[in-house]
Amino acid sequence: MRVIAAMSGGVDSSVAAALLKEQGYDVIGVTLNVWPENTTNVVRADVCCSLSSVNDARRVAARIGIPHYTLNFRDLFRRTVIADFQREYLRGRTPNPCVRCNQFIKFTALGSRARELGAEAVATGHYVRREFDERRGRWVLRRAVDSAKDQSYVLYVLTQEELAHSLFPLGGYTKAEVRRMAAERGLITANKPESQEICFVTNGTYADYLEQELRLQAQPGPIIDLEGNVLGEHRGIWRYTIGQRKGLGISAGRPLYVIAIDPDSNTITVGSEDELYQRELLAEEPNFIALAELTEPVRVLAKVRYRMTEAPATVFPCDDGRVRVVFDEPQRAITPGQAVVFYDAADPDLLVGGATVAQVVRADGALPEAALTACTR
Repeated sequence: MRVIAAMSGGVDSSVAAALLKEQGYDVIGVTLNVWPENTTNVVRADVCCSLSSVNDARRVAARIGIPHYTLNFRDLFRRTVIADFQREYLRGRTPNPCVRCNQFIKFTALGSRARELGAEAVATGHYVRREFDERRGRWVLRRAVDSAKDQSYVLYVLTQEELAHSLFPLGGYTKAEVRRMAAERGLITANKPESQEICFVTNGTYADYLEQELRLQAQPGPIIDLEGNVLGEHRGIWRYTIGQRKGLGISAGRPLYVIAIDPDSNTITVGSEDELYQRELLAEEPNFIALAELTEPVRVLAKVRYRMTEAPATVFPCDDGRVRVVFDEPQRAITPGQAVVFYDAADPDLLVGGATVAQVVRADGALPEAALTACTR
């Protein structure tokens, strides 16, 4: 069986490719060139797919005895990941580019290229377990054995077709075991640091990147509290995200946090820590892996950020294709643009699906009831 191993130049994808080779697969190593033209010469070890990472992937492929190719996905990456990243911040939302990269690049586009090369599957170094559920008649994803490294949160977007042609060799291992296996095989990536940053933001903050790339001029607007009192002036809504405390440039007798961003009125609303907590949200573009379709409310464990503990919630289908998520207890800093991901309440390792947070249903009535009536209660 021929397999395309997506090799980012890190230790995880290196070991995944090596394991598949040892298991008898016909492995072809592929690194994706997704960096914009003006960042080609940036050499950084802490981001995937950089020039140095491409070289590392090539050397690992040579070490384990597989061919290696670099595929140019620059234009597609710019249209589907970078453009979305820029557009979402200008809408007052906080995007998750890793989710979009998995959705449009690593599985859909690379899967298509894999078929052109005669391969039956795409393999990645994600920490997640894939299996076929006979009772459901569907491919499903389960959390990785290493709960600290589990990446199911960013893979909820995968379709049944993509899952049928995907392999995740590392789901049953811990990160420490993966590093040990890399060292035992003499792979140069064995002690390589984790990728931490947004790969295409190579200098400064994401806001600096946006202003440089989009040639943004300052667009100041009011910072207000929930009573409408003007407390200060912001420098452009793209510089703020829900839950932010630092950099607000206002003084008050208590800590204040960003609790809402309104691009239409160019307004930032701030409030107390308590006012960051809400119970309900509307989410768009849902994708369900463990279910063929959401036709009735379902109990789940849900989380609205990658690094958080799941909380009990109910997901309701809406007539317009969105979903309404109601948590049993209020959650901190629910952020439009981020993913809300669902796990089975009775089987917490099972990924049910996820969606993109579109609106927060505030207890103070900030979201009109008319927006909720299409959702089953």
